[in-house]
Amino acid sequence: MASDEIGFVGLGNMGRPMATNLVKSGRDVVVHDAAGTQARAPRGAKLAASNAALARRVQGIHICVPDGRASESIAREVASAPARRTRLVVDHSTIGTTAAVRVHALLARHGVEYVDAPVSGGVSGAVNATLAIMYSGSEATFEALRPAFGSMAGNVFRVGSRPGQGQAMKVLNNFLSGTAMAATAEAVAFGVRQGLDMKMILDVVNASSGRNTATTDKFPNRVLTGTWDAGFHSTQLNKDLGLYRDAAEDIGASRPVSPAVSDLWRRLEADEPGADISRVYPFVRDAPRRPEED
Repeated sequence: MASDEIGFVGLGNMGRPMATNLVKSGRDVVVHDAAGTQARAPRGAKLAASNAALARRVQGIHICVPDGRASESIAREVASAPARRTRLVVDHSTIGTTAAVRVHALLARHGVEYVDAPVSGGVSGAVNATLAIMYSGSEATFEALRPAFGSMAGNVFRVGSRPGQGQAMKVLNNFLSGTAMAATAEAVAFGVRQGLDMKMILDVVNASSGRNTATTDKFPNRVLTGTWDAGFHSTQLNKDLGLYRDAAEDIGASRPVSPAVSDLWRRLEADEPGADISRVYPFVRDAPRRPEED
């Protein structure tokens, strides 16, 4: 975008460090957050009193909010803003394919381009600017956004051209991540019960074909250490697994694995609401054997 200023809406656990990295890159960033802009704003950022005020000021707005309802609400405020300058909304939220298509259509009716560009990498990735961005939209807009993306992410992918394809990539990734975490919890608990040392299990698996992000990061750094601080909660994962399920049902895709994975994460959430995802290990380790496992 030609404007000297970049808008950013949503300054939570992910959005604030992302906006901070934009500021650190030397860009003029104007921010707004419904939960309290002044308290959450990165140092050096400029403040907007509302989403509409932001839309009157900048040509491009990045958003990072909890769900599709929040994205749609922001889109409505931007679209209806008097004297609006905004021509592009870049959505880094995880909202699912259906919501992305709906928000795209809403903004398109008002002449505003919408692209979905969800991120992966957790809070540490947001802080360290090592996120993966999964962009879906035109190639021209992708190239225009590359410098800003490069300030926030270590890996940037253009995964498609249609609204919702970035979301599809994100939810399939989180389904795989949740599956790996759940399966690793079961496998490690099995090994420990056999008398094997957890660190040794992880070392062997990480040199073998069972290696995954749970065995390379979450278990050695969050479970083995007893810190339980992966920075992603069962509530969030259950939301993303639900988005994956809904998208798969919409297109009639086969789901032979995900029902069991989703059931496990729902049970963890019921047992320990808002638990860090690393807590799936003691939950699996200590859970009584269920009849269907016989």
